[in-house]
Amino acid sequence: MYAWAVVENAAPLKKIELPTPEPAGTEVLLEVTHCGVCHSDLHVWEGKYDLGGGRVLSLADRGVKLPLAMGHEIVGRVLRCGPDAKGVAPGQQRIVYPWLGCGKCAACTSEQDNMCATPTSIGIFRHGGYATHVLVPHPRFLIDPGRLDPALAATYACSGITVYSAINKVMPMAPDEPLVLVGAGGLGLNALAVLRAMGHKNTIVVDVNETKRQAARAAGASKVVDGAGEGVTQRIIEAAGGPVGAIIDLVNGTASARAAFDALRKGGKLVQVGLFGGELRLPLPIMAMRALTVQGSYVGTPADLRELVRLADAGNLPALPLEEVPMEDADAALTRLREGRVTGRLVLRTAAA
Repeated sequence: MYAWAVVENAAPLKKIELPTPEPAGTEVLLEVTHCGVCHSDLHVWEGKYDLGGGRVLSLADRGVKLPLAMGHEIVGRVLRCGPDAKGVAPGQQRIVYPWLGCGKCAACTSEQDNMCATPTSIGIFRHGGYATHVLVPHPRFLIDPGRLDPALAATYACSGITVYSAINKVMPMAPDEPLVLVGAGGLGLNALAVLRAMGHKNTIVVDVNETKRQAARAAGASKVVDGAGEGVTQRIIEAAGGPVGAIIDLVNGTASARAAFDALRKGGKLVQVGLFGGELRLPLPIMAMRALTVQGSYVGTPADLRELVRLADAGNLPALPLEEVPMEDADAALTRLREGRVTGRLVLRTAAA
């Protein structure tokens, strides 16, 4: 098999040859056809996360080993199955759920794999979809995409379930009550699509980039707000007609998080999704007196992915803007994302597609 791999952190991806794995037990080998390019890939490529307060998380210290084929938004075709892999057959096209854990703890055995304390995620701790093949440990991590465009279906494995899970943390809400999304990249546009499918009619999108704000308006945002500079909190409140009950921060940096927190009404909830970096200092008496909630949200569960795919396959989920690029151009795609030159989602396409 071939992979377009991180061989050295913060250096160009290289095409390398790796042994093609042979599935054993419940394992399933897929031939990759599509793989989304996600902002999280940039952190893996850099080899670190900014944790705020001068703290940096080294992925090497967490067990990430190079060379690594990144990529966790994967659709592929089943090639071979281990002898104990039931319910799947060669030739079937499947979306891969990538947020694997140890497979044995209470979180994993209750299908909360993304909450496992010892993650083994595809594209981070094991080779992912920037490659011709990917090995999946069990058929339960494979979801039938139905009639969906496979390039679009690939994005649901991270971008889709991430926003679906975050939205469910602020629901139920009245359809006309303002809900604020911070960020109009791939996550923001996917969140708009999910909210429209759920029947929500009043979504305000905040972004620093005018082109992305225009894309959000075209995708159904009720209003858009400039997230740059001073006065962001006041602009959010003005757009919403008052302090807000629910804000989902898909950027989640120091500035965006504080602007969002300050825009909450009494009883409001801020759901933090993005991994931009930084820290949030909160006035503790205000937290209690206004009964505010600040909650993190990390991707989603296999059940979330299955539910989202059912919603999309029923025709209720508008497609987000995406661009397919050849797998050979994986490094150029990652560079475009790093430089902020992507609206919607880039999806790598292999020769097997």
